[in-house]
Amino acid sequence: MLQGRNGRPFTIVQLSDLHCGQQFFLPNLLERAIAEVNELAPNVVVISGDLTSHGFREEYAVAKDYLDRIECQSMVVIPGNHDSRNVGYVHFEEMFGDRNSVLRVDGVTIVAVDSTEPDLDNGQIGRGRYKWIQEQFSDPADLRVFVLHHHLLPIPGTGRERNIVHDAGDALECLQRAGANLVLSGHKHVPYAWRLENLFVVNAGTVSSMRLRGKTRPCYNVIEVDGTHVDVWRKYPFHGQEKIIQFSIDTLAYEKYTARIESEVTTR
Repeated sequence: MLQGRNGRPFTIVQLSDLHCGQQFFLPNLLERAIAEVNELAPNVVVISGDLTSHGFREEYAVAKDYLDRIECQSMVVIPGNHDSRNVGYVHFEEMFGDRNSVLRVDGVTIVAVDSTEPDLDNGQIGRGRYKWIQEQFSDPADLRVFVLHHHLLPIPGTGRERNIVHDAGDALECLQRAGANLVLSGHKHVPYAWRLENLFVVNAGTVSSMRLRGKTRPCYNVIEVDGTHVDVWRKYPFHGQEKIIQFSIDTLAYEKYTARIESEVTTR
């Protein structure tokens, strides 16, 4: 049975789309989110891309300074399309390590990949990585999580969709074969959640940028796993939280909650 420390749920925090260095970046939001994360003391923190605005070294240095303040021993960090601009992936590798990684902790396997293309907003996984992804998920695990920056599914409230992963269909089939349970991504700053067959897909909003669509607000995700039950919460820095989806890993039964802000965006 999957649990965290002292009988608490196993907790994953997902921060995405920091966009350090941009005029829309709000440091106070990121500082507040980090304080909340440290108080929560999660088992794992996932940063799902767009740490910077233009991929410049100075922006990476700012992002690293913030992320170094997170008090968590198990962190997963991947680049986003903004981070790969201007050969920014070179700075990512220097400051954060490999752009693709695998983390195994307490019965959870997290496979994270760089879905970006240099200087392009579009993304792809690439057929050359499908076998590697399946191999990383092949060992027994209570929860299998896949992390990328781009969307595998279009998101309501984002207008014309051009930036899903080019090979999304094949990538989804690969994850189904690998037995993945949960996909975490970012990119368009609109949080959302789906169930697709036996796979749950959760997208995060931006945690610290005011580049917002409609009436969405800066936010981040908290995933709590207790045995086979999973709760996903959307947290707003300074402004509390709300549950967005809960599901069972074994039965796949789920209940989705429509947030007030999300409803206003998607019905406009």
